[in-house]
Order: sequence, then C-alpha cells, then structure tokens
Amino acid sequence: MAKPSSRRLRVGLALGGGAARGWAHVGVIRGLEEAGIVPDVVAGTSVGAIVGAMYCSGHLDGFEHWVRRLGRREMLSYLDLAMASGGFFEGRRLADRFRNALGDLDFEALRIPLGIVATDLYSGHERWLRSGDVCSAIRASISLPGLFTPVRHDGEWLVDGGLVNPVPVSLCHAMGADIVIAVNLNGGLVGRHLRREEPAEPERPDATSGEGPATSIEGWFERLSSGLRDRAGLLPAQFRRGSAESAPGLFDVIATAVNVMQDRITRSRMAGDPPELLISPRLAHIALLEFYRAAEAIEEGHQAVRRLQPAVNELADQLGVAPRQSEQTGEAP
Repeated sequence: MAKPSSRRLRVGLALGGGAARGWAHVGVIRGLEEAGIVPDVVAGTSVGAIVGAMYCSGHLDGFEHWVRRLGRREMLSYLDLAMASGGFFEGRRLADRFRNALGDLDFEALRIPLGIVATDLYSGHERWLRSGDVCSAIRASISLPGLFTPVRHDGEWLVDGGLVNPVPVSLCHAMGADIVIAVNLNGGLVGRHLRREEPAEPERPDATSGEGPATSIEGWFERLSSGLRDRAGLLPAQFRRGSAESAPGLFDVIATAVNVMQDRITRSRMAGDPPELLISPRLAHIALLEFYRAAEAIEEGHQAVRRLQPAVNELADQLGVAPRQSEQTGEAP
C-alpha cells in the first residue's frame, strides 16, 4: 500500500490588474503575512506584475514607502508623451523607475518564483513571461491599449495582460500551486459611475523645480515644452470624468471599457478555474490613474483580508502556519 504523501501544499498568489487600484495588493500581502501565509509562487497581471516583482525581489518595503509618498504631479512626470502612434504615453520613464529599484534583474534571481501575464496584440494569445529581464516583462504587462505604447518582445508586440487574464489563477496553477489566493481589483466597478470630484491631495513641495505646492493637471500641462504643448493641451479635459450630463473624457472611456472587459473575462475564467480564496478590495472610488491615492488603496487591501479573517485563519491552519504573535489580537493597524 502506498504511503500517504506528506508533501507540503504550495500556495500561489494571483495579483490582478486594475491600474491605480493595484496598490491595494501591498495591503493584501501585509494582511496575509500577518496570518503567517507566504506564497510559494506569485503571478501578476499589469499592476499586479509591478507589485509582484517588488515582493518577489525583496523590495516591497521600499516600494511601499515610495508609493505612499507619490503625488499627482510626480506621477504625471512619469507619463512621457509618445511621439509615435500606438498610445498616449511611451512608458520609458516609468520603466526606468522600476529598473532603478530592481536593477537588471532576471526572473531566475527572484527570491520567490514569479510569472507575468501579457497579451500578443495581433494573435490575441496569452503570454506567460517567466524568464529574462523582469522590468521588460513588467513594461509589457502594463501596456494598456490606447494609454501606453505596445512593447516588442521576442518578435511579438505585447500589451496589457488584463486583456486575456485579469486575475492569473491559471498561471499560479501552472507554476505548481496547490492552493491559489486571488486578488480581484475590479469587483463592483461595472455599472457604477465614478464620482466626478477628486479628493484634495496634501500639498507637497515640488521636488524638481523647488516651487511651491503641486498645481492642477491643467497647470502641469501648461508648463510642458512648446514642442509638446499643442498635443498636451487636449489632455487635461480628457483626464476629467464625465457625468450624466456631460460627455466622458478619453480616460473615462478607457477606464470604463477596461472595467467592463476585465469584469466579464474574470467571471468567465474563474468559473472554470476558481481560486481557493478570493480577495476583492472595495476600490470603486479610485479611478484608473489616481496612483497618488496609495494610502487609501493599501489600507483597503489590508482590510479586505481582515474581512475574510475566518477563511484566512482556516487556510493558515490547513497550511500549518501560525499568525504573527503581535497580530493575534485582531486589532486594526
């Protein structure tokens, strides 16, 4: 008679796409760590690829510090307007920022195995990036069509992985996970029009020019170089959200379309390949490009884990792990 297997169950963490809502992944990871749950493999789509890479490389603490301090003006400085067609933004400055943090890091050098999802623009095929340069894979996975230009990779033009696999549960299973914890950032977004008003941002000194507080988006675009000003002059209105009475701006259209698409694809894929634990932070109030709202998103990610504490504790018991001693009281941070 064969002896029962004593192999430890392998845990996968699937980090979904969702643009600025993706900072919630940081809070989810913190909440899982408090329960003693550390994944054996991580798969990420779009912004999930960014957070996943920082976590798997051991840079999550520094990354969290950066995003918590990230202001509207600094975020806009990373959006380098593309002179060629294919997207509004080139994405090179953003990719350089990640490379400054990670260096020329290969997947093989990561502390935790990572898989990143992208989409072949012309075939529509899903691409799993698991070798080579991590930053290049991130840049491909975040290439939201219409917003960032596509990326050439191994002879293919790659775009955002959320087009085919918004929450990569299947990739976690393919990487050997027995149990998958999935984080869906897009629950509850479809059918809910985002409010027009934006929260006031704390005033921060301008780190680049030494000027006073950050000004409005319109003011920022006004100071762009003359060579880009004609094109950039149309963008401020496109950042604004529409209402029942006014036509939506370009980014409002992109955001809403992406929400619809990813919600439908996520529902379909999870029906056939469900995770053992699904975490859905409540993030409908955070828009596509509001990356400066990291503190809110991180806190909500943490609270999303807390709301599922009985299921999280049951999973921890199944894995034979114990929560951190300082967190056993269950008090809010």
